[in-house]
Amino acid sequence: MQPASPRLTCDIIIHLETDLSRIVLVRRRYPPPGWALPGGFVDVGETVEDAAVREALEETGLDVALERQFHTYSDPARDPRGHTVSVVFIGSAGGEPRGGDDAAEARFFPLADLPVDLAFDHRAILNDYLNRRF
Repeated sequence: MQPASPRLTCDIIIHLETDLSRIVLVRRRYPPPGWALPGGFVDVGETVEDAAVREALEETGLDVALERQFHTYSDPARDPRGHTVSVVFIGSAGGEPRGGDDAAEARFFPLADLPVDLAFDHRAILNDYLNRRF
C-alpha cells in the first residue's frame, strides 16, 4: 500500500499587464465556497508552471504570462478537503476574465477592496503578497 501524502496544487496571483493594483479572483462553483485565487491540482506528468497556466486559462479564460514563483504554502489545515501543498505564482494577463470550469465567476478586484469570503488560506497568501514577505 502506498503511503498517504499531500496533494500538489498551484495558485496564481494574476494582475493586469498595465495595472498592478487589481488581481483576478474566481468565485468557486463547488465547496468550499467563496472567492479564491485561480488554481487547482497538478496533473501527473505536468509541471507546476504548466498547471498554473492551464488552470488560469480554464478558470478565467486568460492567457497568463508567469512572472515568478511567489511562495509555497503547506499548512495541513489550509484546505478543508485534505492536506494540499500549493505552489503560488505571480503572473499577468490582458483582457477581461470570465468564469469557466469549476469557477462560477471570474473578475478583477482592487487589492484594497478584496471580498470578505476568501476560500482556503488565500487571505493569508494575499496578505503576504501585499506585504511582499517572500
